[in-house]
Amino acid sequence: MIVRTTDDITGTERDVSDGTWRSKRIILADDAVGFSFHETTIQAGSVNEFHYQYHVEAVWLVEGSGLLTNLETGEEHPLKAGSMYLLNGHERHRIRCDEQMRMLCVFNPPVTGREVHDETGAYPPPAQIA
Repeated sequence: MIVRTTDDITGTERDVSDGTWRSKRIILADDAVGFSFHETTIQAGSVNEFHYQYHVEAVWLVEGSGLLTNLETGEEHPLKAGSMYLLNGHERHRIRCDEQMRMLCVFNPPVTGREVHDETGAYPPPAQIA
């Protein structure tokens, strides 16, 4: 059994930020459960592009609002508390955050917590993480 709080994670290597978003990585690959689980906060007024080329991500928005754009099709989806989206096709996407968002995110395969977004917004393949 694993029990953690976000207070336990705050200020540790599991607490990752780039200035417009912050990800508290509650469950990671080294927990050996087959997925990773994160609480992510995105600042109001920010626009972020992401691409999880090697991971499937499910996102549940619990606070805030904004707009999700599929950059491959141009399709747009308003987001608000209670919205869920699944990137099961590894879609390159943009999040415009109108009101600060707090999201609960699940990744498969799990991330290690050491990944860095490259210039396209993607993480490297899991085997390339040292």
